[in-house]
Amino acid sequence: MQRDLFEEEHQLFRETVREFLAREVAPHHDRWEKDGIVPREVWKKAGEIGMFGFGVPEEYGGAGITDFRYNAVIVEEVIRIGASGLGYSLHNDVMAPYFVDLTDDEQKARWLPGFVSGELITAIGMTEPGAGSDLQGIRTTAVREGDHYVLNGQKTFITNGINSDLVVVVAKTDPAAGARGTSLLVVERGMEGFSRGRNLEKIGMHAQDTAELFFDNVRVPAANLLGAAEGQGFFQLMGNLPQERLSIAVMAVAAAETVLQATIEYCKSRKAFGRSIGSFQNTRFVLAELDTEVEIARHYVDKCIRALNAKELTVVDAAKAKWWTTELQTKVIDRCLQLHGGYGYMMEYPVAKAWVDSRVQTIYGGTTEIMKEIIGRSFGF
Repeated sequence: MQRDLFEEEHQLFRETVREFLAREVAPHHDRWEKDGIVPREVWKKAGEIGMFGFGVPEEYGGAGITDFRYNAVIVEEVIRIGASGLGYSLHNDVMAPYFVDLTDDEQKARWLPGFVSGELITAIGMTEPGAGSDLQGIRTTAVREGDHYVLNGQKTFITNGINSDLVVVVAKTDPAAGARGTSLLVVERGMEGFSRGRNLEKIGMHAQDTAELFFDNVRVPAANLLGAAEGQGFFQLMGNLPQERLSIAVMAVAAAETVLQATIEYCKSRKAFGRSIGSFQNTRFVLAELDTEVEIARHYVDKCIRALNAKELTVVDAAKAKWWTTELQTKVIDRCLQLHGGYGYMMEYPVAKAWVDSRVQTIYGGTTEIMKEIIGRSFGF
């Protein structure tokens, strides 16, 4: 079925993004994988061509456009070249709503121009060593003292953790108030008592800086509280999670499509027993199954994007998209690797990198099990 999600302006933007990635990212990504981090300069270059903060008002340097299709274009093109080190999707898809929707005018003037230009890289500090999917179990605290909060605690598995300049930290401002005792504070690079631990060594996504963050009596100005009042953090997080999970689903389908198409071409050229492996019935059946499932997933995700743009995407719909597409991604890539035989296990073949990069998809943003729990609860049990 023909895809009809995008319009001409999105396709023109795609050409711009594709050309940028071909010039500034693709030739260098292997080195960044070895370095374990993407240089900050490539963020600034992306900012120069308008790749960040589409929904940021024009007065702060943004395009003032609320259209997630532009976000999807960037995700798809980044995935297409296997540039898993770029933390652009976290910045655009996860962090933008916090900095656009929850900030006052003073905060907008302070942070949004740098957000758009790529000079201020963002991250979110949710996960802790003892609290992942259970956000109410976090132990990081922020105690109000005059015009500051005194922040103590630690976070782990933080994407953009090394490069980040602004970290939205989830902290308990009233530990006795349960969900209503959580607030979001923006911690800025250089604040005394704020330190970064290891750039964590992962199975895949080696160029993506993922770090531990430590907060030792960090005095965060009260002016860095997101939202109009304390105690809204849990609900602010819940409100933004559907878009984050949809972003992960967009990645998942794009990755499955990319690897599947490459595998089809490989099966045409690879010979076994005197003929292409694609001519064997088993190969055709495997590819037929994967192609069908990926196309069905594509159309569901595209519908979710339309729903998000219309402000109609529900928590349940996003959970369905997130768990189904990420599980499909790991299945597709695993079976495509199998069709490559021994070459699929060699890192010089893109399918091998895609395989190790994909494994985290069913974990971050809410595990598959948590997504199913969200859906299951919607039945009223």
